[in-house]
Amino acid sequence: MPHLLVVEDDHQLRAALVRALRDKGHAVATAAGGMAGLDAALTDRPDLVVLDLGLPDVDGAQVLRMLRAVSDVPVIVATARDEEPEMVALLESGADDYIVKPFGAAQLDARIKAVLRRAGATEPEEPLRVGGLTVDPGAREAALDGRVLDLTPREFDLLAHLAARPGQVVSRRELLAEVWQQPLGGADKTVDVHLSWLRRKLGETAQAPRYLHTVRTVGVKLTAPQAPVPELGDSQPPEGP
Repeated sequence: MPHLLVVEDDHQLRAALVRALRDKGHAVATAAGGMAGLDAALTDRPDLVVLDLGLPDVDGAQVLRMLRAVSDVPVIVATARDEEPEMVALLESGADDYIVKPFGAAQLDARIKAVLRRAGATEPEEPLRVGGLTVDPGAREAALDGRVLDLTPREFDLLAHLAARPGQVVSRRELLAEVWQQPLGGADKTVDVHLSWLRRKLGETAQAPRYLHTVRTVGVKLTAPQAPVPELGDSQPPEGP
């Protein structure tokens, strides 16, 4: 039985969420404030946190940043804020998913199960290698030319999915379904935002790609960088005796 922590200051909504999630088979603890929620997350070690943003003491976005500094517990942000910059900031701060209020219990339950599946998925132990890039799903580590990359959990999942299909164009729809577990769609910019972060950490840009190549209107593929072709006149003839 998954153990959840719901951090929500609205008493009625908190009680409704507890009833609905328990009916779905979850064990649920609650906190009414940001600091209480942070303390409960570190003390009780839940399997997943559902985090409201509009908390009375500390904004939920700040709670997320503090939690991410000390824990990798999966977090689903529940918020009435639906502006894209806000969503991007939350994902960049370490949220595993977000859900916009108002929402139904069935939708929240589906997202919880999807996030927990990703967190507990069994990965192949054999490292994946594409050029100078090594992705180890078992250890959840990635390195470029021997340098370990500092990736968020979602960035790693995205990179591992592409590295397992080197040279294959993967559609955004597939990435949303397989990496984000959202087969019916998701945030329009979710994939592009994470690809942009990955490019930055791989030392490349969309205009000058090395590993991540966008195929317009189709998707993205990960390939090893091609060695530069020497121009005529670059090579020197061997010296005579």
